[in-house]
Parts: sequence; C-alpha cells; structure tokens
Amino acid sequence: MNIFIMGAPGSGKGTFSSRIKEEFNLNHISTGDIFRENIANETELGLQAKSYTEKGLLVPDEITNNMVKEYLSHLADKKNGYLLDGYPRTLDQAKAFEEMTKGTDLAVEKIVVMDVPFDELTRRITGRRLCKKCGAIFNIYSKPPKTEGVCDECGSALTQRKDDNEESLKVRLDEYAKNTEPVIAYYEEKGMVSRIDASKAIDAIWPELKETLKNKLIALIINRRNLLALFYISRFC
Repeated sequence: MNIFIMGAPGSGKGTFSSRIKEEFNLNHISTGDIFRENIANETELGLQAKSYTEKGLLVPDEITNNMVKEYLSHLADKKNGYLLDGYPRTLDQAKAFEEMTKGTDLAVEKIVVMDVPFDELTRRITGRRLCKKCGAIFNIYSKPPKTEGVCDECGSALTQRKDDNEESLKVRLDEYAKNTEPVIAYYEEKGMVSRIDASKAIDAIWPELKETLKNKLIALIINRRNLLALFYISRFC
C-alpha cells in the first residue's frame, strides 16, 4: 500500500507516520531525507539540487520528481509499500508523479489528510518546547514538563524554535493553502482522500486512522485477487 500523508505544520504527520510505518510495515520516507541522501552521495540529481539550494533557490519540480521516483525505485527492501511525507507539495508535482508511476507498483493508492483547526495548530506550534540534548519534545499546553523550562528526561534546558510563533505559522499556513490544498482537492476528485480529525488526543485519533488504512488495504487485496482471477480466466478458459 502506497500512501501520501498530508497536513499543515503541527498536524501530527510525524507522530502518526511512525505508527503507520510499524503497523503496516511500510517504508517511511520524507522528501528532506531524500534530498539529504542524494546531496551527501553527490548523485547527479543531488548535485543538480545542490546548485539551487546553495543559492537559496527552490529546487525545480522536475528534479524533485525524478529524485523521489529514483529513491522509491531503488529501495533495498520494498516492504509492503511506502508512506511519503512532504510530497507532493504542488499540483504540478502531483500530476508529474502520477504520470511517471502510472501502471507501476510505485503509484500512490491512498491520501491521508490530517485536519486540525487553526486555533489548535497555534497551541501546538507556539507551545512546543524542545530539548537539544536528548531530543525530547514538550508542549506547555498539552504536555508540559514537570519543571518549567527543564527537560524531564535529562534535566537540560528546553528551547523554542525561532519560527514557532503565530506570525511564522500564518506564513507557513498561507503557503500550505496556496500550494498543497489544490493537491488535496485534485486527489479528492479521484476519491483517494481520507480526512482524519487530528484535533483530538493521539489515542483517540489512532483507532480511526488505523481502521481507515486497514479498510483500504483490504480493498486493495480484494481488487488484486479479482484482477488475478480475471487474468487466469482470460488466459486458460
């Protein structure tokens, strides 16, 4: 099962990607990981991307699309499919990826959208506190540390990212609405999207999300069996 997980900053994509990966044995991939690996390994596409990023320019869609496809094509362990986070970001990327993977086992089969209202996103983003030493994450509203400003895990000082403020969040959400919402609408027209109410507590969201993906997996299995049966009928009957 091949999945795109989408949602605004702070919607919980990272949290639930980990659970989906483990539950369904999928490769969890972010476009950031793909870019870093290609640039570090100095692949042809990585060098092309680097020539743009070093100048502070956006990497053209054509390079991004080819990089994603190449990465997925050469996974050492295909597992049961992939869960891709951070792609596609634009409608042009979505259409190009669809064209490149049409009729292959890399074609996307499900789009999961994590929906969270603006007020809740603001609480999650502005309340986030990070421990640079051990990587623990807290939130002063929903998961505060026992001692204000101090990590429960290692006792180090907690910090706040410079862009974890309401002004920066609004800029990121405006960008998301401009570029990514049309991608979601495109897939919704194809009947591929499941919207998950991600404003609830994690333990309340996960059962709904898991059931949605299990139902899709069952539908895919049934469809593949039907196609196989039709093949045998046409071939041998």
